[in-house]
Amino acid sequence: MLTELLRFTRAHSLALAAPLSDEDAQLQSMPDASPAKWHLAHTTWFFETLVLTPHLNGYEIFDPRWPRLFNSYYESLGPRHARPQRGLLSRPSFAEVKAYRAHVDAALADLLPQLLHSAPADALALIELGCHHEQQHQELLLTDILHAFSCNPLLPAYDAATPARVSAPEQAWLKHPGGIVDIGHAGGGFAFDNEGPRHPALVTPFEISNRLVTCGEYADFIEAGGYREPLLWLSDGWAAVQAQGWERPAYWQEDGRVFGLHGVQPMDREAPVTQLSFYEACAFAEWAGARLPTEFEWEAASGLPGFAQAADQAWQWTRSSYAPYPGFKPAAGAVGEYNGKFMVGQQVLRGGSLATPPGHARPSYRNFFPPAARWQFSGVRLAR
Repeated sequence: MLTELLRFTRAHSLALAAPLSDEDAQLQSMPDASPAKWHLAHTTWFFETLVLTPHLNGYEIFDPRWPRLFNSYYESLGPRHARPQRGLLSRPSFAEVKAYRAHVDAALADLLPQLLHSAPADALALIELGCHHEQQHQELLLTDILHAFSCNPLLPAYDAATPARVSAPEQAWLKHPGGIVDIGHAGGGFAFDNEGPRHPALVTPFEISNRLVTCGEYADFIEAGGYREPLLWLSDGWAAVQAQGWERPAYWQEDGRVFGLHGVQPMDREAPVTQLSFYEACAFAEWAGARLPTEFEWEAASGLPGFAQAADQAWQWTRSSYAPYPGFKPAAGAVGEYNGKFMVGQQVLRGGSLATPPGHARPSYRNFFPPAARWQFSGVRLAR
């Protein structure tokens, strides 16, 4: 099972990068994004540094100059190239990064049978973590290249195929009785450390929408003057509207069409609206006479009959700040830097998106971004 997960994950990253030219793979369009080439190299560095170097006898680092280039934020693992300058790394080339991946994949293929035979739990857990970490970067590869392409006046398509139309379920409100609910990963499969410990939480009775807010509904919000009415917005959100000149979601065009992975397309009014910040999600909810769910409400409601579009269309902003669960402790060593140190100034998103790799999401999954972030496939599910 782990062997297949590793093989599929590593191959899928290359498949996602296959439509990109060398020039495409070099682009970094803003400090929060990274080049596709860097994503491929960083996920390889993770396996080389945390799995191969400590566990494969005789393993030699592919190039001792590269760890500082492809370390992301692990302070305990040495110096790092500045994140906003990853797009300046024209060397190593895209071809050299692919050779790096092949070298590390061959070493992993040698190591994994040894680990499965002797079964050291920590090493196997690191490989599993590395696969799920790479799946996160697969989604980022798509969202980051989409942002880069959005800055090109040609608005090129990552995938020239015609996108599938989305049929929105009829809107309905699902009732939850409230009470003490168990929140967090219950075991029986992989989870990141921030999904636990599982713990009880009190939620009062609430209703939650069976589906996500659609592009058509959001267009009605814009038409009604939503971006011109300060009373709908949080103070920081209204400041962002004024400072950034927001008038519509990030990739909506002035002519009413929408830019996405398939290039510029006519708006699908039934498709979930995406590329919204937390501020925009809150303003729409206020305009609609509703609110955003807390992450505890979202998780408690995710098992209700009729709860649709949970994890395959858009991440869903919640009203919950990203904070540790009661009893949370970061793991020992470098992997302890994975989630815990980011638990400030971020909002939790739940679910998954059209860019999330199949099988990666689960009801307890906690994604998180700063409230002004708009380049992700992030949307809205209402509660009241």
